[in-house]
Amino acid sequence: MNYKKIDGGVTAPLGFVAGAAYAGIKNPDKISEKPDVAVLFSETPCAAAACFTKNKFCAAPVILGREVLKKGKARGIVINSGNANAATGEQGLKDAKAVEEAAERLLGLGEDEVFVCSTGVIGKRLPYERVIKGVEAIVPHMSRDKGGDAAWAIMTTDTEKKEVAYELPISGGTVRIGAMAKGSGMIHPNMATMLAYVTTDAKADPKDLQAMLSRAVDRSFNMTTVDGDTSTNDSIFLLANGASGVEIRTEEDKKALADLVEAICIDMARRIASDGEGATHLIEVEAYGLPTEHDARLVAKSIAGSSLFKAAVFGRDANWGRIMAAAGYSGADVDPTRADCFLKSAGGEIQVMAGGFGLEFDEDLAKKILSEHDITVIVKFYQGDGQAKAWGCDLTYDYVKINGDYRT
Repeated sequence: MNYKKIDGGVTAPLGFVAGAAYAGIKNPDKISEKPDVAVLFSETPCAAAACFTKNKFCAAPVILGREVLKKGKARGIVINSGNANAATGEQGLKDAKAVEEAAERLLGLGEDEVFVCSTGVIGKRLPYERVIKGVEAIVPHMSRDKGGDAAWAIMTTDTEKKEVAYELPISGGTVRIGAMAKGSGMIHPNMATMLAYVTTDAKADPKDLQAMLSRAVDRSFNMTTVDGDTSTNDSIFLLANGASGVEIRTEEDKKALADLVEAICIDMARRIASDGEGATHLIEVEAYGLPTEHDARLVAKSIAGSSLFKAAVFGRDANWGRIMAAAGYSGADVDPTRADCFLKSAGGEIQVMAGGFGLEFDEDLAKKILSEHDITVIVKFYQGDGQAKAWGCDLTYDYVKINGDYRT
């Protein structure tokens, strides 16, 4: 693809500004340097697309966001960390709406032009007045150089910011695409606690954006797992404000932008898996030779999500039986008599299974391979052309520690 990586994140495209502030959302008595409220704003109207969690117990901001999305346009997004505003009933919806309306007033916008997102503890009422005070502090000082502050504000148990930006030449000129995301635990999207934001200064139709985003999400975030828990708040947004003056017009333009959106989503998904709570390894699973792509997706994600295999990776144990067991219970049409399995990393590559039978292999080399941070598992079945990739991480003691006292 003909694109170039540039500095920045969601505010790298023209016309987007952001800001962040600390409002004490989770603990008002605690003083923190880390901001917990962020605002992302476009200086011109945007075409909008989004995907949301399919968890039936979804958070109030998700319910509200689905309504805002019906218009296919938006100008701003308010995000808070520290409180999910989930399992909060009608009051939760009122609180989310209060944040939306206050933000629209402060930004000089009309009705239904701001998305609201929340992430954090489930089951506690959102301190919406604190969120609004955060927005009040942010709005007068928003700028293009504060995208990184916004990426920091949305983090919960994340250990690092996740942001990226690119320039993409198309038929009418060059456009910019930026992104930021958060996610570390409660990651098993069905559209991790996952929030993601993609912006572009291209001019595009909302229907085209939605098609691009839905396809990208299906091949990225929906193939990512940390712990098997689908969040109540998973949301991803794609905003296009046209500030570059360059329109996505031809089919070639649409494909170029769609491919880059997918590449960005895969990059963010990998970073989320790599930064899984307590994780010491990123696990990429490649499944080949299945009867259909659907079968390959089932196999890849099943292996990436196997608690037994994740624990084996943490222990640097090449227990390939757990890999194949996960493939076997995935629900895919697999022929166990035709399966090959390989382990690969910067430390080398080794085949541990051929034709459905285990091989004698060098355990020391296998341990060396599994000692690298990024590990690839390759399974081949020779039953067709179906292939897919999935991403996960190892299961460590620290995961239990982090989630054992998450509320306190």
